[in-house]
Amino acid sequence: MAISLAGGEDQMPIPQFSAGASSGDVAQALGEAGCAVVTGVMDAELRQSIADELAPHMAKARLIEEDDPTKFYPGHTRRVSALVARSPSITDRLVPHPLSRQVCDTHLRPNCEHGYQLHVSAAVEIGPGAREQVLHREESSFTFFPLPRPNIIVASMWAMTEFRADNGGTLLVPGSHKWPADRKAGPDEILSAEMPAGAVLFWMGGTLHGAGANTSRDWRYGVILTYSLGWVRQEENQYLNVPRERMAELSPELRRLLGFDMYAALGFYDPRVA
Repeated sequence: MAISLAGGEDQMPIPQFSAGASSGDVAQALGEAGCAVVTGVMDAELRQSIADELAPHMAKARLIEEDDPTKFYPGHTRRVSALVARSPSITDRLVPHPLSRQVCDTHLRPNCEHGYQLHVSAAVEIGPGAREQVLHREESSFTFFPLPRPNIIVASMWAMTEFRADNGGTLLVPGSHKWPADRKAGPDEILSAEMPAGAVLFWMGGTLHGAGANTSRDWRYGVILTYSLGWVRQEENQYLNVPRERMAELSPELRRLLGFDMYAALGFYDPRVA
């Protein structure tokens, strides 16, 4: 049974499900609204393992202290990528999560018969004073396709801490994945995806979204994992971000999911060299 995070009277809501909901229902709602929240999918032990694994990397990450409104990333934020190399818990538990696989099977598989791949991995902390991020689409790099584009990317945000409207919870424009290029989002069409720690937010690559402003005293912490069609170039270069010794430890399924296998004839290599 889904409940909704709603805006104005005529605004399409953000569907919300509990962990026991059918993955098919989640995928269907995601396709219709362009976004969906599922609560209770990451327990406290897993969140702590991820936090511990990423702690030294987050501590070394450059904190964007001064805010430049012309920059894509707001000030008062900290961001770490290459999570496959840095967090076994994310690699083993979140990247191949069954719910994510079901959602991707539904929305990406029809456009990539040989499979999809991890597109981006990043851990993001948004601190007090961070401004609202400009609304954008995950798939904007693929300008060859006119809006609305075919399904190219499915994105997810795993809540390490509570996401609220006042601490920088992700802003979304439900339904915008089906909009033409000339349609702009009005203020009443932008909703905050509020969710408890341990929840996951999914959104389609064409859905307008961005980090909210953090007007609280809390840091908002989330893990972003996005997936793309196997025949497009990944935004994050996994070939450079995953060391050879780490890749050798991964299962064949994970290597495929990271994009290390050929896609039809694309990406062939000589194993005598590799």
